[in-house]
Amino acid sequence: MQIKRLFDILENYLENYPTQDAALVSKVNGKWEKIGIQQYVERTNLLSLGMLALGIGKGDRVAIVTGNRPEWNMLDFAVMQTGAVSVPIYPTISAEDYEHILNHAEMKMLIFDSKLIWQRIENILPEVKSLQHVYTISDLGTGHRLLADIEETGRQNADFKKLDDIKKSIDEHALASIVYTSGTTGKQKGVMMSHYNIVNQLINLDEIPAKWSNKALSFLPLCHSYERMLVYLYQYLGMSVYYAESLGAIAENIKEINPTMMTCVPRLLDKIYDKLYLAGKNLKFPQRQIYYWAFNQANNYKIDDRTAFDNFRHSIADKLVYSKWRTALGGNFDIVVSGGSAIRKQVAAFFSAIGMPVFEGYGLTETSPVIAVSRRGKYQRMAGTVGVPLPGVEVKITANNEIICRGHNLMMGYYKDPELTKEVIDKDGFFHTGDLGKFTPEGLLMVTGRLKSLFKTAMGKYVNPEVVETKFSESPFIANILVAGENQKFAAALIVPDFDNLKVWCKKRNITAKDSKEMVENKEVIELFKKEVKEYNAHLGDYEQIKNFRLISDEWTPENFLSQTLKIKRKVLMKHYEKEIEILFR
Repeated sequence: MQIKRLFDILENYLENYPTQDAALVSKVNGKWEKIGIQQYVERTNLLSLGMLALGIGKGDRVAIVTGNRPEWNMLDFAVMQTGAVSVPIYPTISAEDYEHILNHAEMKMLIFDSKLIWQRIENILPEVKSLQHVYTISDLGTGHRLLADIEETGRQNADFKKLDDIKKSIDEHALASIVYTSGTTGKQKGVMMSHYNIVNQLINLDEIPAKWSNKALSFLPLCHSYERMLVYLYQYLGMSVYYAESLGAIAENIKEINPTMMTCVPRLLDKIYDKLYLAGKNLKFPQRQIYYWAFNQANNYKIDDRTAFDNFRHSIADKLVYSKWRTALGGNFDIVVSGGSAIRKQVAAFFSAIGMPVFEGYGLTETSPVIAVSRRGKYQRMAGTVGVPLPGVEVKITANNEIICRGHNLMMGYYKDPELTKEVIDKDGFFHTGDLGKFTPEGLLMVTGRLKSLFKTAMGKYVNPEVVETKFSESPFIANILVAGENQKFAAALIVPDFDNLKVWCKKRNITAKDSKEMVENKEVIELFKKEVKEYNAHLGDYEQIKNFRLISDEWTPENFLSQTLKIKRKVLMKHYEKEIEILFR
């Protein structure tokens, strides 16, 4: 069937994949619990009917504040089927951000799922005058009614014809969802997306995903437009969506379910890459030589234009080393979609070589979110690029190298902020991404940094800090790095070590430290990082090189200094570490 509204995905699933083993799967009390498509549709419809009976209707805003779980999907579609607007909110944001979003969107209903969220919103809710209904997924002891109560209300008001009529009346260009951006500076902005915006993403991504399989793994936040759209895609293709228990349980979950497709962010791939690299250090000499020979082969793997000798070497490396890595990593991946930030070229090549083909994508919340993505076919996927623009999406590079685009993916605008909308969408309908980029001769898009991240040194040289940070992130001892140097004589950096790897290094040298702070102040550790800085500086121009650095013991997470896709919040970090940065240039 042809889908026009997002909730049509359910009817499409029911019509074309009725025998699928499960639609949504999550772990409950240590066991994978499957929800079939019939149950999925029935519960979603009951939730819609319950909401209608509670007075939720066209244009009302409903907040979904939960972690990744099947109920998130049910609520998302249930809200949209009533003509109301689904507003997913990150569970980990600050109380101040909650207050802004709930009031700015004039939320009428809110559903949440944890005591931690309740602690953040308890004192805020009385200030949200528009809020009429608050529910929890399960009994948290907060005194709120449960999601099951909405379903029961739906059973008692089971006018399915009314629901069907409402669904038919909803236009494909109607507002489906408001997604508030991560807000690295200032107040969060509400990005308005129509059914048309996201449905066209699914239609134009249909040819890109993995060969059909019945299992996809999801672990990135569903409230992020990137993961949300891919989960829509999985369902559109009739795949079962398995939700990982947690970030720490991903490896175990992969082995348990053997998915063929998942999305991830570069930092996760970096961690796997670094662990595999360091694992070879413990091997005996002959095995270690073979191990790192295969590792280097993977770093330089070519997706296209491989010679017969290249293929021969690859087959040997695969038999001796790569096959073992695949088994350890789940062994069944046909595609890994990487997005959120740029992936290091050799890391992308490495995973494609070992049998976990990385398809890079690029986009923003404002572009629903995909602008470009790698594809199957010759010269359609190349390490270091984000593929070709989606059909129907026009991409240009401006005179100052900014990426701009227009097409079916472009948001309806920022909620209640037409002036800000005009600032980012020009008179010709092009959205200005703020990202720098260029096209390869094959027509593949490369993202080279952020326009506003560039800084000029006192010597008159422009430095792209993201290029420098990406290079230094190749070190297995560096978890995060912030490069600074605006109007200074040189570039300098704050470095957060990868403490897991650093602890192993310290243990081998009998270096003891009671905590991370003591570890980064150790003279031998500082000498290690001096060597790392010297090694990676050698790959950069003189004006780009890090001339001074400071090790930071703080952990940078999405709760403080990282986005939900693990990118650094540059301006937030610059402000927080203002004194430390100032000392770097004395």
